[in-house]
Amino acid sequence: MNLYPWQQNEWQQLRNYVVQNRVPQALLINGALGIGKQHLAEQFAHALLCECPTSDGFNCGECSSCLLIKVDTHPDFMDVQPEEVGKNITIAQIRTLIEKLSLKPQFERYRVILIHPADALNNAAANAFLKYLEEPTERTVVCLVTHRMNKLPATIKSRCQKLTVTMPNKNLVLQWLSQQTNNAEVVLNLAQGSPLLAQQYATDEHLTQRRDCFNAWLSIAKQQSHPIIVAEQWLKLPETTLLFWLSSWVIDLMRYRHQSAPKNLYHADLNRELSSLAQHVNPIKLYEFYDLLLLSRRRLETQINKQVLWEEILIAWAMLNRS
Repeated sequence: MNLYPWQQNEWQQLRNYVVQNRVPQALLINGALGIGKQHLAEQFAHALLCECPTSDGFNCGECSSCLLIKVDTHPDFMDVQPEEVGKNITIAQIRTLIEKLSLKPQFERYRVILIHPADALNNAAANAFLKYLEEPTERTVVCLVTHRMNKLPATIKSRCQKLTVTMPNKNLVLQWLSQQTNNAEVVLNLAQGSPLLAQQYATDEHLTQRRDCFNAWLSIAKQQSHPIIVAEQWLKLPETTLLFWLSSWVIDLMRYRHQSAPKNLYHADLNRELSSLAQHVNPIKLYEFYDLLLLSRRRLETQINKQVLWEEILIAWAMLNRS
């Protein structure tokens, strides 16, 4: 068995599909980012391809199919994902896939297609794939994985059986994380409860980088650093991560401003600095600044000049703290 400890319920549901001989031709696995959806889909795919699955429904790891899976050469397992990180799945990829699916499976069990993230299908690719879903081929199971259901066309969603993976129990995740880091609670708060994101955040480099950015943000509030200089330094950092830090610092400030003993803080380890800052910030202007951050999140998906983006945000932050 090779599941994360919080995936037992979802695995039982997948197992029931097999036991009841009702394996869906198209399965859409959805849920928050960083909770192991792709890993779950891969385990299901391996089990469907295995010639001698275990009594718990897992692949045996020893049959010829399992050996082919281990070296990524199983002819009946196709993994479709963007050719470059952050790019779309193209119509050319889907056409190549459909051409392969026109042939019969080479083994006697299932043929499995894993598409992730499914929301990366561009419009042309999604339309081409929809035509396949309307007339699927024999003994073929398609697993689509996404954390952005709203990005998928309704026509594709309507043709899939859905498995929603819920956020795992916090105590269970903390127990798992504590075996890997001494900062389990800190990183899990940063990851908004997503265990695999928290695992990534557990590195000393990530936490140090967050602290350095927070110190720079504070120094702008105290008029000790120039926004444009800090904006230039921030160009080297991951944009979405940095924007999340900014947004979550502001949310924590709002909580400190309106609650005597705030709970569910993103950055409880920064409580001293945040609680002090909250006493002096104008709440109305803080909400306006948060609106700017939300707008900036959408702008990141455009061709906006990132230097200008960070300058606008940090200048607004500096002005807010002068009032």
